[in-house]
Amino acid sequence: MIRTNIGTTTITARPFQIDRAGNGWRRGLPTMRAGGVTLRDLRLSDAASLHALLTTAEVSRFISPPPTTVEGFERFIAWTQSERAAGRYVCFAIVPDGMDTAVGLFQIRQLDPRFETAEWGFALGHPFWGSGIFAAAAPAIVNFAIETIGVRRLEARASTQNGRGNAALLKVGAVREAVLRKSFLKDGAYHDQVLWAITAEDWRLWRAVVPATVH
Repeated sequence: MIRTNIGTTTITARPFQIDRAGNGWRRGLPTMRAGGVTLRDLRLSDAASLHALLTTAEVSRFISPPPTTVEGFERFIAWTQSERAAGRYVCFAIVPDGMDTAVGLFQIRQLDPRFETAEWGFALGHPFWGSGIFAAAAPAIVNFAIETIGVRRLEARASTQNGRGNAALLKVGAVREAVLRKSFLKDGAYHDQVLWAITAEDWRLWRAVVPATVH
């Protein structure tokens, strides 16, 4: 599994729309529109683009090692679908307007058997950093986790060195709770991470303050 640390751009409020009901998410994820981005289930046809975009030095700096081959990404995609069907995990492909394949992904994984506590992560190809994709899509992902899956506490971990990621989490309404010392192993060295959390109550209050973000 690719475990990611949130990190791309600053956030501005943008509306999104769910194209079809998401109550049966274990059978298949809803397709969601978020600004100029489509969020959908991963497909095997996404493997080549994800391999090309998520294995670069810039992207892999803050994530656990991704698969090293296209075939490895195909196995990862199959794994995401089986875990989603089991109700333990969700992975949305990020597809910008005008494209057919994924340039990144959002993940949500359960941290307890009821999926009431979960962790989310994000990875995006370097050419798309600064494009506003995180700004557009993150509120849709948080809303899906809380209002569709039923998550009550959504956690994220970001390296203390990942300034962009920590700023992005703050602007989507996450609360900084702690520094997890030496909690992330990367290239043989342990790094500190910031623990962020959004509760269902936090989210609904934040959504009321920024009403244009979620529809």
